[in-house]
Amino acid sequence: MIIPLPEKWNPPCNRECTRKYAAIRETPWRIYCKKGCDGDGDTWVECVGECDELCFKDPVFEGQQWSAVFDRSPGSAIYSEKCFRACLAGCAHKFDIPEEKINQVQSRAQMSPPVEKATPPPLPEEKSAPSPPPEDKPAPPPPPEVKLAPAPPPTTESTCEFDPFKDDVPNTSA
Repeated sequence: MIIPLPEKWNPPCNRECTRKYAAIRETPWRIYCKKGCDGDGDTWVECVGECDELCFKDPVFEGQQWSAVFDRSPGSAIYSEKCFRACLAGCAHKFDIPEEKINQVQSRAQMSPPVEKATPPPLPEEKSAPSPPPEDKPAPPPPPEVKLAPAPPPTTESTCEFDPFKDDVPNTSA
């Protein structure tokens, strides 16, 4: 019986991903590269779109941006970009795309313009004393004082009918 060599066990695209991302610290990117190899897209453009969907967070529920936290993509912008580049490498191996064309593809993060943070409006100046309530509205009355009833004194008698220390069983040993 002839056992196939390990290089024959994987398709060439997956072998290339294993070679490119061989270091143990690059295992996640090797997985995303292989996802690019094994994607359902029949064209380069479809494969790039699948990588985009795979690597960047989208809302899970339509129209609910907060639900993006449930998406299983890497999360941070740096990891999403690395995921996208690794997945593109898999697509490139699958469709024999040259390195120059891979470098021209922009990820979703690179295409979106940087969002400028709006500066918050200046805080109002602090007043030294609170202003009195308006004259036309009387101040609400203070809340009524609540008095609690005293607690009953502790009792030493048990109100439970079952006493685990009482021996109800007659002594049957002789």
